[in-house]
Amino acid sequence: MSTSKSGTLRPPASRLLPIIIVVAAVLRIVAALLLGDRIEALPAIQDQVSYDALARSILAGRGYQFDTGWYPFTPANTPTSHWSFLYPLYLAGVYGSFGYHPLAARLIQAVVAGALTCWLVYRLGYRVGGRRVGLVAAAVAALYGYFIYYNAALMTESFHIVLVLAALDLATQLQDRGDEVASGGRSARSDLWRWAALGLTLGLAALQRQTTMVFLPLVYLWLAWCYRRSPRPLVVGGLVSAGIILLLILPWTVRSTRVFNQFLLLNSNAGLTLYWSNHPTHGFGDTWPTNDAGPLPPFPAAAAGLNEAQMDRLLTQEGLRLILADPGRFLRRVVGRIPAFFMFYPLRESGLVSNLTRVLSFGITLPFMIYGLLLARRAWRRHMLTFLFVAAYTAIHLISWPGPRYRLPIDAALIPFAALALAHLWSRIAARRFARPPGTEAAT
Repeated sequence: MSTSKSGTLRPPASRLLPIIIVVAAVLRIVAALLLGDRIEALPAIQDQVSYDALARSILAGRGYQFDTGWYPFTPANTPTSHWSFLYPLYLAGVYGSFGYHPLAARLIQAVVAGALTCWLVYRLGYRVGGRRVGLVAAAVAALYGYFIYYNAALMTESFHIVLVLAALDLATQLQDRGDEVASGGRSARSDLWRWAALGLTLGLAALQRQTTMVFLPLVYLWLAWCYRRSPRPLVVGGLVSAGIILLLILPWTVRSTRVFNQFLLLNSNAGLTLYWSNHPTHGFGDTWPTNDAGPLPPFPAAAAGLNEAQMDRLLTQEGLRLILADPGRFLRRVVGRIPAFFMFYPLRESGLVSNLTRVLSFGITLPFMIYGLLLARRAWRRHMLTFLFVAAYTAIHLISWPGPRYRLPIDAALIPFAALALAHLWSRIAARRFARPPGTEAAT
């Protein structure tokens, strides 16, 4: 089902969308209430303990540090760049406003992230197949078990998903504008705010999770291709967009470089991830542990006494050395990580809640996502940015760490295609059900 470019930029309002958003909010509020006004290392959301500790440290005026030795190798009362910079600021803001109440942060995040996710998925779904597909996509996002759980957990995933979806929405609008500008139907000036918003969303997404940096060049390379016949808007808009990203990231780069006396672009966790995921002691042969990362690997002797930035560089070098020493093992491990990254089935070692969340979200939608992608294959250019995002995020996590929660932005980007499949199947079923029997004629 095709839509006009103007309709893609401004999908019409629907009376059902607010109802879907309210349902999403109610489900997430219930999840937040169940998690409560406390911080625990619960399944798949253990990191909320670290973000909570960093937020309290910021409020105490000590910045990004822990008062005790902390995972993975941060000494007590020492500045760290291992964790997201942006998310602890959100928690610190909520705690500073409402007192130390994790439940307040859960409720705000649950409602805001849940509503924005449904709205953005509706917009992307409308682009894929019109209003019906958009509404089905929003409904799927509202009921998606993973989203409900993580929207109530004090983790980076919720706002990161929102920022990624917003960036995809803005970038696809600019893609369509490229065709209109080339034909003389649009002025470049009218799109400057979209370029600025794209830079803002991508920059904030990178501060949430630095893996966003893998997707950045693909966005601008594809937009450069779309504007190849009329490059002026790309140059002006691209400079504005890139400038905003630089302004968002640069302060943290300067801070970390001063703290560690060594250049560090954002976070100091990439080296550990690359080294740990490719160390011979991790995993079971060429497969990947599905439910437990296991203990930290032994660090090289040269790691003794290094700060985080130095450790990050050393472990990056050691991780690359492990890959180059046995490329065959690395490729086998990449393939072996696929089941863990796209896990949709229950596990014996998982609890009831984890298994139900997994199966009743990704387990149900995965076949529809695949079918929807097949239905949309002829319009590949229209959806290229989504395809590039899915490919980039899949590749970086198969190379490094294939935790299922890192796949959630991919789930969100593919839900519109699952909705396309569901709408297509429903239309075929309805056509057969209400078709007239052979040989009959309409009454006159």
